[in-house]
Amino acid sequence: MDILDLFKKGGPAMWPLLVLSVLSLSVIFERFWFWLRIFTQEKEIVERVLDAATDNWEIATEIAKKAYSQPIGRFLYAPLHLQKIDAETFRLALESTAAEEVAGMRRGEKLLEAVIAISPLLGLLGTVLGLIQSLGSIRIGDLGTESTVGVTTGIGESLISTATGLVVAIVTLVFYRLFQGFVVNQIKVFNKAGNDLELLYRQSPPDPNQSKLGIIKEPKEETVISTSKRRKNNFNQNSVLNSEEKTSHTSPNSPPELENES
Repeated sequence: MDILDLFKKGGPAMWPLLVLSVLSLSVIFERFWFWLRIFTQEKEIVERVLDAATDNWEIATEIAKKAYSQPIGRFLYAPLHLQKIDAETFRLALESTAAEEVAGMRRGEKLLEAVIAISPLLGLLGTVLGLIQSLGSIRIGDLGTESTVGVTTGIGESLISTATGLVVAIVTLVFYRLFQGFVVNQIKVFNKAGNDLELLYRQSPPDPNQSKLGIIKEPKEETVISTSKRRKNNFNQNSVLNSEEKTSHTSPNSPPELENES
């Protein structure tokens, strides 16, 4: 039987079921593409950021920033781009970003839940309306005659809407559970990556004296020369002052021994 004929025989309930099926398919395709992009790049991003963090935090920050379009990239970049942080702030940045990203991963779930709940009810409503129409045309005198054949055919056609509602709900439920499993798996990945990054931070926090290339800046030659000259000048001034003080104490203006003899 043609799909178009089935749609027509299903009754008025087939139209809202068609709308729900289109909404469900749009969310399923969008979420499927979303998760496909995550699974193909997530592991590489985590490994590169953690490997770079063991040697240089600046490079790890740049790698996470380049992966900002991915949820795991935004998660790892959240504590790294802060200027002055401690271990507690580092953890809070990871936790708040993880909660925000997980909420974004659940986008579309409410719509899928609504389709799962409403589709069977709409199918049942279409069946009930079809039965009312079919049984309303039965006359008591027609029972057992050939005129009741059309009634049984109408009852069978009214069940099409129920079957359609169940199919839409079952397909939507399968992908809904699949996406929920992906979210649970992502929570585990975020916890693992966040704990590893925090452990690296506690073991070897970023050095504030470190440049962007991870090299400690050495003082310039001119600064060293000027500092040495300043030290020499201070030493000469101190030696002159000490010699003047010794001369003033040993001057023969009023020696105590001569005053006593006189």
